[in-house]
Amino acid sequence: MFSDEWTQKEFLENKKALESKGIKVLLIDTILSPINGADTTLYNPYELAKEPEGSVFVFYCDTGKATLNRLDEYKKKFPKHHCISLRGGRGYWRENMTVFDDARA
Repeated sequence: MFSDEWTQKEFLENKKALESKGIKVLLIDTILSPINGADTTLYNPYELAKEPEGSVFVFYCDTGKATLNRLDEYKKKFPKHHCISLRGGRGYWRENMTVFDDARA
């Protein structure tokens, strides 16, 4: 259903689309380093397990490599949630990137 990695653009687009359908999407900080301009959640397995079933967890580190390598671990730890790695991690995040609704008809 979901790919293992999302770019920042995919994250922003999918977050908007999924949350409009009532599906929670969280950007999970695994390195104790929040991303400026982004609403991040600190990695806390106990608290994350309480999130609604079907929520999407997008994990990030500095480069995206560690979270991608640990993705199977996250999927086993959170079987009722969708686990994804942020491609490029914190290093590729662009503070000024936004996603607009497609107004073309």
